[in-house]
Amino acid sequence: MTTVAEKKAKADAGAAPTYVDASGAAVKSRDKALATPQATTETAELTLHNGSVTFKLKVEFNPNSHPHVITGGQITSGICGAPWNITGGYFGDALRVNAKRAGNGSCASTIVIVGEFQHPASYRGTYGFDGATSSFKHTTMYCC
Repeated sequence: MTTVAEKKAKADAGAAPTYVDASGAAVKSRDKALATPQATTETAELTLHNGSVTFKLKVEFNPNSHPHVITGGQITSGICGAPWNITGGYFGDALRVNAKRAGNGSCASTIVIVGEFQHPASYRGTYGFDGATSSFKHTTMYCC
């Protein structure tokens, strides 16, 4: 006796294949199904703490990469001359944020923040100005 599944499989054997892309939409060819999806951008909020100093970061990143590649964003407060435009970096098992000063200020023109992941979800590390990366210690919390 033939099961319903076996009958369906025999009927489908002669049918054209169905292809689905990464978003779940039906496409007409295998090539379109395997095509690399457009890069998407998400936003995360990070808060860097260094004693009494707090920096607020809005980080734009590609969620389809690991570590997540930082594509832009802004440090909105906490550093002299804020805002700072985030120019690149990554976060995952480690953190690196590169930024250039966009506002007025005289303390520095660039900042680099580095750290390693720890539990609960945060990064411990250092940051520095104008090329230095280890001038000040920090803990950076991941918000969203």
